[in-house]
Amino acid sequence: MSEATTSTLTAEALPRQRKPDWIRVKAPTSKGYGETRQLMRDLKLNTVCEEAACPNIGECWTKKHATVMILGDVCTRACAFCNVKTGMPRAVDLSEPGHVAEAAAKLGLEHIVITSVDRDDLPDGGASQFVRVIEALRRETPRTTIEILTPDFRNKMESAVEAIVAAGPDVYNHNLETVPRLYPTIRPGARYYASLRLLEQVKRHDPRIFTKSGVMLGLGEERLEVHQVMDDMRCAGIDFLTMGQYLQPTPRHTKVIDFVTPQAFTAYGAIARAKGFLQVAASPLTRSSYHAGDDFRAMRATREAQLAKVAQKALPGL
Repeated sequence: MSEATTSTLTAEALPRQRKPDWIRVKAPTSKGYGETRQLMRDLKLNTVCEEAACPNIGECWTKKHATVMILGDVCTRACAFCNVKTGMPRAVDLSEPGHVAEAAAKLGLEHIVITSVDRDDLPDGGASQFVRVIEALRRETPRTTIEILTPDFRNKMESAVEAIVAAGPDVYNHNLETVPRLYPTIRPGARYYASLRLLEQVKRHDPRIFTKSGVMLGLGEERLEVHQVMDDMRCAGIDFLTMGQYLQPTPRHTKVIDFVTPQAFTAYGAIARAKGFLQVAASPLTRSSYHAGDDFRAMRATREAQLAKVAQKALPGL
C-alpha cells in the first residue's frame, strides 16, 4: 500500500471538527463560478482558491475573481496547515505567464493576485517566473494592478526579491502565517525572522511598493504573541495586515485549537490599526486575496491622503 493511500485511509477514519455558524459558507453553484472554473481549465492554470480549499471560492469566483497559483500545483514543502500537494514538481511552464495575462483580460480584472507553490528545486526559487508573469500582465492588461504573494525563497532571498521588485508589482505579499513559537510545528521549513527580512528588503529596494502579510488564528497562539507579531511587522514597514481563522483542510492536517470569535477579530483589527497599518482585514473568513482589489484601493487612498497632509504642512506660511 502506498504512503498516499495509507494517509487517505487514516484521514477518512478521523472525525472532522464541527465549525461554528459564523464560519460556514454555501457550496458554490453560480453561473459565474462555473465560467471562472472553466476558464482556468481552458488556460491550464492552477488556483490557490481550489488547491488550498479556500472557503470564499464561491463568492470570489462568482465575481470572476481568481487567485492564480503559478509554478505548478506541487509544493516542495509540507507545511502542517496547507492543503497543496507535496512532492517533486514538474518543469516550469514557459507559456504560463501568457496564460495568466489572458485570464486577467478575459475576467476583466482591475486587480490580480498571483501566488505560487514553494519551488526549492529551482536555482532562483521560481522568482524569474514571477517576473515573467508581471511583465506579461503589464504588456497585455496595463491597467490591472498586480499583487504577488511569494514564498520565502529560502537561501535565494536577496536576488529573488531584487529581481521581482525591479519588475514593479503594486503589492508584495508574503505571509508570516503564525507566531514564532509555533513555527517548528506549523511552518517547519521556514524561519520567522527570515520572512520579516524579506519584507524589509522589498521596502529597502522600493519604498513605493505596498507590503502585506497575514497570520492565521486558532492554532494555539496567545493574544500577546499576536500583538508582538503586529509590532514586528510594523518595525519591518509592512503596510497591510490580514488576519483570518485557520481551518483544518483535512483530518490529517493540524487541528484547530480554537475558533476565534468575530468579536475577537474586530478587537485585533482595532489594535492593528492603532499600531499604524495602512490597511487591516481581520475576520474569520479573511484570506490573503479576499477582497484584495477593494483593500488595495483603500490602502492607496490612505497613503495618498497621508502624503497630501505631509505636503500641506511643509508649505511655507502654513
